[in-house]
Amino acid sequence: MNLNKQILQETLCTLMCANVKIHQKSEDLLMVDTPFYFSDGDPYQLYIKEMPAGIIRLTDMGHTLMHLSYENDIDKFRDGTRGKLFEQIKAECFVNENNGEFYIDDQIENLSINIFRLGQALTKISDLTFLNRARAESTFYEDLNEQLFRIIGADNIIKDYTYSQMDNAQDYPIDYYIEGKHAPLFLFGIPNRDKARLTTITLERLLRAKVDFDSLLIFSDQSTIPKQDLARLSNAGGEMIASLDAEDDFSRKLLRKVG
Repeated sequence: MNLNKQILQETLCTLMCANVKIHQKSEDLLMVDTPFYFSDGDPYQLYIKEMPAGIIRLTDMGHTLMHLSYENDIDKFRDGTRGKLFEQIKAECFVNENNGEFYIDDQIENLSINIFRLGQALTKISDLTFLNRARAESTFYEDLNEQLFRIIGADNIIKDYTYSQMDNAQDYPIDYYIEGKHAPLFLFGIPNRDKARLTTITLERLLRAKVDFDSLLIFSDQSTIPKQDLARLSNAGGEMIASLDAEDDFSRKLLRKVG
């Protein structure tokens, strides 16, 4: 190996120091300028405060969640799958939170590693905004299966059901058939606009055939469905679950129909 470890070490330290700068913001507040950026190009806001007993606080002063709130419902970060990941990220990166402010309290000699820890945490938290959009259709149905089986058990579910008494029933698939309290429950998973439209057509055919049934519609992310498609679907369908992340809502509405 021809690489000189000492030279590499010195070069790396020089480059990293050039990309991390400290600016005085006020008498008792310093700002850390880093090469960390949000997906829209805005830089992370990191600050240093001196705390009692020689402790240094590295903090975003609540800027991260405020920045993400411009285009996202940040309350969702604390629910369902996002909520679990949110807590896991903070724990893995040794980050504390208080009223939306992310911070690390530590000795000054650990400042450099804590800049990377907090930067990593803020990046992962920012990436939670892509959780639903990045969920592929196959993964959505896997997640839906898992939640259904956990709530009511696989033995109580018929997948890919067709209502044989309806003409051309094979053209109007029903994702899940579940025996309900008062009528059969037809449950549809809706990962995208095309499935929303197909589900609307299927429900309208069932209603036209005067089939006695109840329905429950579970979206991967309801906010991605165009308003006109959603309006037509809501006219034909029953109760809706806006996202698989709303696990408590899903369980409550499902058990109310079949439990």
